[in-house]
Amino acid sequence: MDPPQSSCCSCTPVNGASPCTCTGDAATDREIHSTDSTITFANHIDHFLARWGVNRMGHRVEPGLYRLGTPTPDSQVFASANYTLSFDALRLALTGVDAYILVLDTKSINVWCAAGKGTFGTEEIIRRIETTALASIVTHRRIIVPQLGAPGISWMDVLRRSGFKIEFGPVRASDLPEFLKTHTATPAMRTLQFPLRDRLVLIPVELVQVLPYAVVATLVVGFFLNWIVAAQLLTAALAGTVLFPALLPYIPTKDFSTKGLLLGFVVMLPFIWLNAATGVSPRMQAGYGITSLLVFPPITAFLALNFTGATTFTSRTGVQKEIFTYIRVMVSMLVTGIVLAVVLFVVRAGVV
Repeated sequence: MDPPQSSCCSCTPVNGASPCTCTGDAATDREIHSTDSTITFANHIDHFLARWGVNRMGHRVEPGLYRLGTPTPDSQVFASANYTLSFDALRLALTGVDAYILVLDTKSINVWCAAGKGTFGTEEIIRRIETTALASIVTHRRIIVPQLGAPGISWMDVLRRSGFKIEFGPVRASDLPEFLKTHTATPAMRTLQFPLRDRLVLIPVELVQVLPYAVVATLVVGFFLNWIVAAQLLTAALAGTVLFPALLPYIPTKDFSTKGLLLGFVVMLPFIWLNAATGVSPRMQAGYGITSLLVFPPITAFLALNFTGATTFTSRTGVQKEIFTYIRVMVSMLVTGIVLAVVLFVVRAGVV
């Protein structure tokens, strides 16, 4: 049976998409949105704000079925998250392609993270197939799903309960035009790369979250204690949010915690040298150095753990095990370092 025809109504575009309502048989009457492959200036602004964590959960498109171009009942169906960056990457990659896009409600989270959380998952894709009456709109029974959505979707359950076959596409949306020629993914299309550019993209969101607290803490420590110690605190925070993702593949060890501790040790060395140049006694130099290596590297390591959910280096179970193991180590180092710092302050003040 041919799908009901639809005509677009007047509306305010959202990320290049405007709602259209199918008209026809009341039993299969469903709202279909229309979109195109144009990335507007407003879209670029939205992407910038999303990267910087501004209104983090507000970068979304309405879940449902979207018409890209002028698809026919035989046109391909692609699944996407309702996060604007995911949706826009898909529609841009499909420039010149007439297709349907089935947008799942992932709570404004990208495909990869949503698959891990379960919102880009089996139940949601089945629900969207049913609520959009997709079976009455297309004649085939196939949905192309991003490979990074695979952890959340059981293709067997989707096939059994909806009749639609899940076809996993390439890792990156930009590879879709080549993939669609043969519907075969090359090893390169299946390989998830994590180059410097992708790692640097992660920095702004973490920096925006951490920097205000780091600056306030730095000013408090500087005014009431010591400006060198304040600089150490700020350096430890910046190392965990800026240097860590940039240097991630090059830092030895496997765990993020030990990588962060090692990076924290390295960025503290200039401060230890600076203190030695002030002419204090060797005993005080040693005490200051030990204190610095106990207090500040755990801060860097703790902030480094924020990247475990956004990289190709970790798994959910591995992260849980690492946090359980190393958080206690970090806390022990920090507490020991603070106690030692108090003792050094008392000794230097001549109280004992």
